[in-house]
Amino acid sequence: MLDRVAEYISRHNMFPVSSRAGVAVSGGADSVFLLHALHELAPRWNLQLSVVHIEHGLRGAASLDDAEFVRQLAASFGLAFHLHTARVADIEDNQEQAARRVRQDFFRELIASRTLDRIATGHTRNDQAETVLYRILRGSGLAGIAGILPVTNEGLVRPLLDLDRTEIETWLRERNIPWCEDATNQDRTYARNRLRHDVLPLLRESFNPQLDDALANIATLAQDEERYWESTLPPIPAGAPQFLQTAQLTSGPPAVARRLIRRAIEAAKGSLRQIDFAHVERVLEMARSGEGHDRVQLPGLDVFRSFDWIRVTPAGADNSRARDFSLRVNVPGSVELPGSASRITLQILKKEAPAESRGTIVDELDWQRLTHPGDAVPSLELRNWRPGDQYQPVGQSKQQKVKFLFQDARVPLWERGKWPIITYNGTIVWSRRFGAAAGFAAGPSTRVVLRVEFSE
Repeated sequence: MLDRVAEYISRHNMFPVSSRAGVAVSGGADSVFLLHALHELAPRWNLQLSVVHIEHGLRGAASLDDAEFVRQLAASFGLAFHLHTARVADIEDNQEQAARRVRQDFFRELIASRTLDRIATGHTRNDQAETVLYRILRGSGLAGIAGILPVTNEGLVRPLLDLDRTEIETWLRERNIPWCEDATNQDRTYARNRLRHDVLPLLRESFNPQLDDALANIATLAQDEERYWESTLPPIPAGAPQFLQTAQLTSGPPAVARRLIRRAIEAAKGSLRQIDFAHVERVLEMARSGEGHDRVQLPGLDVFRSFDWIRVTPAGADNSRARDFSLRVNVPGSVELPGSASRITLQILKKEAPAESRGTIVDELDWQRLTHPGDAVPSLELRNWRPGDQYQPVGQSKQQKVKFLFQDARVPLWERGKWPIITYNGTIVWSRRFGAAAGFAAGPSTRVVLRVEFSE
């Protein structure tokens, strides 16, 4: 059986040579076997093993006894022991979810601090079957029914996914190796336990004695599908906001669109927790709807469509954005827009002679029209667009409301609030994208110009 574990480890490249590998040991049969197996196999990869245990504070003295059992087990192998004590009952969340989050946070901490390079957990093929069935019943997509991954991006590895729980317990009994029995594993108030003790046995008996293998195979197929798509779709940066073009989502197969949406959601939210099929379909519906604007609140997210773009941000992100701003600007000079990495730069340029074929330049202002005799520099203000703003851009026959210019240019609603405008004595002389005002624009005979540059 150890050879099967070794082969599975090698197939999935779980441990780089000389890794500092933590073994997550709860005290149950699976994790105790995992520790014995990795202790035996460690020389093959020159692993530096240690033991990781979380005491969740849920079972009183029994929980403390398990922690002591694991401590002594680690000592019997001469291994370092990493103990984390928590009070899961005090966390406002589903108890199973809270306990899982406590474990994941401690694992991340150990890896991020470089105390460990990898952490191995004792998940088996039975755990995989339970996970896949549970997610199918909840309506998960392919990414969900991929189940428990052999190796995660966070550094978790699962060397026992090819083994059954019964053969592990048989191996331990044959060698008189003790383990702890967690009484809560029989508690039917937990959904996992109902699946394990009631639903799966009934399905095995009534439909398929090899159901665990069948469900594990589904997970393998789904994992391969997900790996293919990950290698095919372009990478996206993590963090928020995320932007999707509606044409991206409507011009190709729905399978691609759904994956793009899920990836954007995961990048903005940090996970796909509580995101289900209906949520993804709602975003796809937004993309297909054509004109105008649409908005929906998903769990932990705000999804906003405006014209040709969909923006995905954490819920409440707009509440923290910079509001109206108004800044005096130096000429020449450069200023960063509040709440943004965008920058406005103003330069004075002198022209030696008029260019014969040169027309009006939309991002250049006539310096003479901005100054009065005796003035060293004009009084210019950089501010954001505000409702009611209007001016006559170069090329237009009359004044236009900037709001209508936005609509013609299909500028998304979320970009408008911080849209930069420059005024001279209260009159708009320049706006991003729409350029200089006709009455202040540099022309063919202009000798001194003020060039406005916008950079993101």
